[in-house]
Amino acid sequence: MLILLGVAFVAGVVTSLSPCVLPVLPLILAGSASSTDRRRPYVIIAGLILSFTVFTLAGGALLSALGLPEDLLRDLAIAAMLVMAASLLSQRVAWLLERPLLSLTRRRPSAADGNGLVLGLSLGLVFVPCAGPVLAAITVLSASGEVGPRIVLVTGAYAIGAAIPMLAIAIGGQRLTSGVTFLRTHAATTRTAAGVLLGVGALAIAFGLDQKVTTALPAYGTTFQEKLEENQTVEKELRDLTGSGDALAPGTRVSDAPRAPELTGLENWQNTSEGKPLSLAGLRGKVVIVDFWTYSCINCLRTLPHLKAWDKAYRRAGLTIVGIHAPEFAFEREPANVRSAVKRLDLRYPVALDNGFATWRAYNNDYWPAKYLIDRTGRVRYTHFGEGAYVETESWIRRLLGEKATTRRTSVRDRTPSDITTAESYLGYARLDRYGGGPVIFDREAPYTFPKHALAQDELAYSGRWTLTPEHARAGADARLQLRFQANDIFLVLAGEGRVEVLVDGRPGRSVAVSGLPRLYTLARFPKLKRGLLELRFSPRVEGYAFTFG
Repeated sequence: MLILLGVAFVAGVVTSLSPCVLPVLPLILAGSASSTDRRRPYVIIAGLILSFTVFTLAGGALLSALGLPEDLLRDLAIAAMLVMAASLLSQRVAWLLERPLLSLTRRRPSAADGNGLVLGLSLGLVFVPCAGPVLAAITVLSASGEVGPRIVLVTGAYAIGAAIPMLAIAIGGQRLTSGVTFLRTHAATTRTAAGVLLGVGALAIAFGLDQKVTTALPAYGTTFQEKLEENQTVEKELRDLTGSGDALAPGTRVSDAPRAPELTGLENWQNTSEGKPLSLAGLRGKVVIVDFWTYSCINCLRTLPHLKAWDKAYRRAGLTIVGIHAPEFAFEREPANVRSAVKRLDLRYPVALDNGFATWRAYNNDYWPAKYLIDRTGRVRYTHFGEGAYVETESWIRRLLGEKATTRRTSVRDRTPSDITTAESYLGYARLDRYGGGPVIFDREAPYTFPKHALAQDELAYSGRWTLTPEHARAGADARLQLRFQANDIFLVLAGEGRVEVLVDGRPGRSVAVSGLPRLYTLARFPKLKRGLLELRFSPRVEGYAFTFG
């Protein structure tokens, strides 16, 4: 436990020196510099540690218990930043924030104490550290409500580690103000400037613009953090803390294999007797594949023929495949949509919805698709993330089943792309990347035009009238889209009623009829890897979600 506390502390220090801390630095500096009281930096940081620890643990459990949306924390953080910006711009707002805290101490607190505590408590909500295995473990346990003394200590150690560099910045900012005459005599102006900066920052986060700044900076500290948090000793400590399983390298002794976490929080089971849920305890004696997937993910879809072939070839020998459907988009949370996809894809093995990501978290999973192969005693013996490695995976299946020559190997073609293709591209503004057009208008219909310059590789742009929402783009009059791609195959998740006309390098291709709920459509296939300019012309009210490429 002492090792884990030390690692959590150092991991906190490292993450506070990364780009993730940049959104809160102006507020730390301004808050400390606005008062000459030497206690103020310590009050600010104490509030940050308290708020981060309590809110991270209790907030996650509360959201899990109430079934509230996962983006609620982000919305609350933005609201807190706006409130703090208002407190810097208005003395009356600052006084109103201080007033409820006056009764918390026996003595009459100074303005430095009151404002500093409010500021620190808000910072604990706004501060979003860069994720690593330690923070992931904290998130898993808090979201599932498993908050005990050990996780509280680990979270506190992490928060203290992250706060120490911030304390140094707070003290430095205060001393700088005290030592520079101009800053000391213009404290009100400095405070107003910080309030404006914080308000602008909150709005930037609300519209996802902050990501462009943080991702443009080098991820310094990443290598050290990986070496610190991903070594075998720390991984074992984290497994002991969370009770989760990890991937095993070939050759690991059976006695050392971790117990597979139980299936938890799953709903709307399909392909089971009367829709009854399954459990690993109830499947003891069988070899189990736990497969994390989602029905609009092309990478997942390309693995399904192999899973279906293994199910058909080895079910009688004792293999059970359990598909854990963990949604990437909101429409993938709808049970009816998943039922339709399971039927359309002809999946005959059990599938359950993990809308709350409970089983996903239990397995510390980070990937679509991901496969965990569990032996007859309930231990994780092999894992694979992403596509490919089908021969190796089947060899492990046969080994754990004891199959040698009694059953022929399956012969499904491996369609894992070996060429470098355009990455998955989203059309909604929440994850709109590599966008080469003009300003994006949020949540209302607006006109767009293609840029005068040629699109760069993998860039996309809109023309005509579009309504961009966080997850999708809805076509209006004369709606067109261009994307410069490199791929063998082009797919797009579409919904609504209408048609999409496909042009490649100006030459007409297929016309795709769109009907009903969101699903994956094939736009183009090429006999070999192709680079070119894709143009799509949409009927009004057709919705586009995400491109994938093969």
